[in-house]
Amino acid sequence: MSEARPPGVAQPVFAGIIAAITGFASSFALVIAGLHAVGADDAQASSGLLALCLAVGLSSIVLAWILRVPISFAWSTPGAALLIAAGGAGMPFSTAVGAFLVSGALVVLCGFWPALGRAITRIPRPIASAMLAGILFPICIAPVTASVEQPLLAIPVVLTWLVLFRLAPRWAVPAAMLVAAVGIALSAGTEWLQTAQIAPQLVATAPVFDPLAIVSLGLPLFIVTMAGQNVPGFAVMSTFGYRLAPRPALVGSGIASVGAAFFGGHSVNLAAITAAIMAGPDSHPLREKRWVASFTAGFLYILLGLGAGVATALVAASPPILITAVAGLALLGALVTAVTSALEEPSHRITAIVTFLVTASGVTIVGIGSAFWGLLVGGIVMAWLGWRRGASQKPETPGSPPRGSGAPGSPGSDVEAAPDE
Repeated sequence: MSEARPPGVAQPVFAGIIAAITGFASSFALVIAGLHAVGADDAQASSGLLALCLAVGLSSIVLAWILRVPISFAWSTPGAALLIAAGGAGMPFSTAVGAFLVSGALVVLCGFWPALGRAITRIPRPIASAMLAGILFPICIAPVTASVEQPLLAIPVVLTWLVLFRLAPRWAVPAAMLVAAVGIALSAGTEWLQTAQIAPQLVATAPVFDPLAIVSLGLPLFIVTMAGQNVPGFAVMSTFGYRLAPRPALVGSGIASVGAAFFGGHSVNLAAITAAIMAGPDSHPLREKRWVASFTAGFLYILLGLGAGVATALVAASPPILITAVAGLALLGALVTAVTSALEEPSHRITAIVTFLVTASGVTIVGIGSAFWGLLVGGIVMAWLGWRRGASQKPETPGSPPRGSGAPGSPGSDVEAAPDE
């Protein structure tokens, strides 16, 4: 009896197509809304989405081909949420672009200087997770607000997500986005198409390096990208038996981020959730064949980017709360894992709650946004409460890792990455 032949190349190709469509449809609207929040006009937002698609696609194609592993990239969904949170500062888009460039350059630096990467990923888990939860929380309550303010548009979206989350979770958010798009198109008529820039176009934006914007947006974007996306990305690859060298992945994604930033893209990082589709056995039984999935996804991202103008016009025609509501549905899982991780250690729950509240407040002080202040206040509270406990607690064994030092997505952590793209 002859042995069954292993699946051919069609299986990883199909896995790459599913991963790319799922990733793009889940959060392209959040990216556009985030770029609008930090001052981009429609042309700049469309350019930013196209630049991100090109950067994600080319990075996946080149590194998957060279390394022959299913390495894949995505734009930072928590980073896009951070843009919305930072939008109240009223910064010009040129200063946001400067912050994007600094964030990307720091990722490149992590690739060449591993100590910096380790320092970022060792931010105490209660603080890092609580900051991420604070960024995501205002977006995740949008489905509730939208269902009250725009019931005819929002309720079908929420119901679609709820039904498919039970029956086919992978397609819940893309289907919700499709229902939202149909509702927007029907309510807006054909006017939104008349304003659409159908032909893809990259629009360069000269960066302005404002220290306040760098502290308020650039540094939090770098931290969220590293701790919330790149670290889980490495963990996913390791789970499926791929020991990915940090340098090519970080330098590659950092360079892609810098290149995309000049045209309005905010951040590129390792994929995590969609990476599991391409790096797992469902992609191909043979590990050495799975790189084809990432290679395929890269090409599809480039093709999807060609529709950035239409996507931007559709988002512009929508009530802003509806787009944020779809993004909130996509980010619910990330919010759950961030909150769970932040409150996991009873001794640091007050620190985590304080960090969460400061970040979620959206306050801007001396031009610096709430994500930075959440990190700062959380660190101060942890240091103070930790010092008070130190008088009555048994000292830790010398050389043992400090309590609460895990980073989201690090080995031993139960924090999952936010949805890719």
